[in-house]
Amino acid sequence: MTVDNAQLLEMWLKQREIQNQSKHTLQAYERDVQDFMHFCVSRNIQLSDVEKTDLREFVAYKVEKFQLSPSSLQRMLSSIRQFMKWAEQGQYLAFNPADDFQLKRQSRPLPGLVDIETIQQIMEQPEPETETQRQLWIRDKAILELLYSSGLRLAEVQGLTIRDIDFNRQLLRITGKGNKTRIVPFGLKAKEAVMHWLQLYPAWHGDFVPEAQVFITQKGQPLGVRQIENRVKFQAQRAGVNVDLHPHLLRHCFASHMLSNSGDLRAVQEMLGHSNLTTTQIYTHVDFDRLAQVYDQAHPRAQHKE
Repeated sequence: MTVDNAQLLEMWLKQREIQNQSKHTLQAYERDVQDFMHFCVSRNIQLSDVEKTDLREFVAYKVEKFQLSPSSLQRMLSSIRQFMKWAEQGQYLAFNPADDFQLKRQSRPLPGLVDIETIQQIMEQPEPETETQRQLWIRDKAILELLYSSGLRLAEVQGLTIRDIDFNRQLLRITGKGNKTRIVPFGLKAKEAVMHWLQLYPAWHGDFVPEAQVFITQKGQPLGVRQIENRVKFQAQRAGVNVDLHPHLLRHCFASHMLSNSGDLRAVQEMLGHSNLTTTQIYTHVDFDRLAQVYDQAHPRAQHKE
């Protein structure tokens, strides 16, 4: 006997009612699971075929359309997880893809401890469906990529102008604290994101002007620092990442990941624009596993005798 989604939901809610769940809780369960079922129907996804990528896309859709808070997302996922666990146990589903699906928890309150997987999840999230939101995402992705690729301060990315970008050599001319200028590299992903954004730029701003700021509003006005902060936070939420992301945290991520992979404190100091090396040394706490590995390989009395 084939049981459709509506019947499955009704059966599950009846069982919950027998377990003396409150009316308010049952209504929340019904709303959350129905929302997910409607989402699956709109994308021609059978409940039995749902994968983690579909759950991630659903979370992104709810954040984008309804600006849901992390606590609301957690409650909604809990409802879906419990329903699908029940369906799996009753053999209505072969497996429960929501079983180990979790929003990323907020990192420890030390700089630069958002892991690379989380950064990738933010950067590689699907484009929004509406054209306006899609264009905003293209601009925001360019901001995110530059913050992470080059370790820029918020004010530095906000003040970046068209003439500051050398696409051929993949270099940025940055005016930092005290009007000090430095040259920093940016990666291929950042280059692609910025070039994609600049294809849309004329429609928002008009002709390219060398001294014009790179990141602007839809009305052609320069983005303010608070606007950039809000967009960075929003895009992390849209990706289903429960991290209080802000531009300075991406700068910390850049420094930590660079130092972890290179061990070159002086180079990281130069790219960050730190006048004093001791400022950069806060990042030497990262990756103690790698530190132990380097010690084992390099120290003459740490090596095992053959």
